[in-house]
Amino acid sequence: MSSLAGRNVLVTGSTQGVGQAIVIAAAKAGANVVIHGLHADDSAKETRRTCLETGVDAQLVTGDLTDSQGVQDIFDAALRANPEIDTLVNNAGTYLDVPFIEMEYEHFDKTMRLNVYAYFFLTQYFARHWITHSTAGRVLMIGSINGRLAEDVHTAYDTSKGGVEMMVKSVAVSLAKHNIRVNGLAPGLFYTPLTAKALDDPEFMHWMQQHTPNGDVPGPEVCGESAIYLLSDAAKHVCGHMLMVDGGMSVWQQPDP
Repeated sequence: MSSLAGRNVLVTGSTQGVGQAIVIAAAKAGANVVIHGLHADDSAKETRRTCLETGVDAQLVTGDLTDSQGVQDIFDAALRANPEIDTLVNNAGTYLDVPFIEMEYEHFDKTMRLNVYAYFFLTQYFARHWITHSTAGRVLMIGSINGRLAEDVHTAYDTSKGGVEMMVKSVAVSLAKHNIRVNGLAPGLFYTPLTAKALDDPEFMHWMQQHTPNGDVPGPEVCGESAIYLLSDAAKHVCGHMLMVDGGMSVWQQPDP
């Protein structure tokens, strides 16, 4: 794994799933980390313990990112926890199983506020801070295979993740001249506590394996390893790129049944 020694990383939504895998991988790669969750629950505390066991500093901040005040509060709390933060991973997100024809404004709005607005404005807060302090910042935005491939009942989520992919490109262009590097990572479907119910169905798991070229449905730890590469000096000339971590599903036009 690439090294993040000397870096200070905030990962939003990092008490479970992909975010948790990324923050633990960052700690194992030598970075001091700030973990973020909605609440200081058992999962948040266990994530912090796991990070501390690697020998780095690990802090925990909590709060809701679905409104502008919440974004400001998390920015302030994270810098209080670690004033040297130089790396941001925007990961916290939500999705709703609501078909397009039934989608209500407030449900769509909530999805956009957490999946798009929070990414945009938390990155803006840190970019302003880093520019003021001449910090070589790094940003990773977690998208999804759904930013390229649509699903019937995930219209709001798909739209938000398509927005994230373009945000990676446009913000990368905007911030490159300030020595702030922006990239994205787009996971496919992984085995996590949130997906276990679906993937524990043998028929659905078989479908997933058939529609994934490498036939694998791994845990989120593979996202952690990919994220560390994009945040490390090994990817210093990678800018504005969305790395698909999906076993090849997004490039397979016609899966063979």
